[in-house]
Amino acid sequence: MPFSEEDQAQFVKDSALYKEFLAERAEILKHKWIESEKAGKDIGFERALLEWVVKHRSNWRERRRKEARTETSAS
Repeated sequence: MPFSEEDQAQFVKDSALYKEFLAERAEILKHKWIESEKAGKDIGFERALLEWVVKHRSNWRERRRKEARTETSAS
């Protein structure tokens, strides 16, 4: 029996990959806001994305992994 579009959408929303995407997007938007405030103008999403990936992504991912391991071991 095939899944309905609603079931498929819920499956995606519940997936770890989608949740990770949303968390990363939130960090990029936060970086965009901070850097736009410093620049006194909107730097744009593309610039914020590229800067964040180059400067912050690896450290952010490592922190997320450590937090996930800590939560798993605490359970």
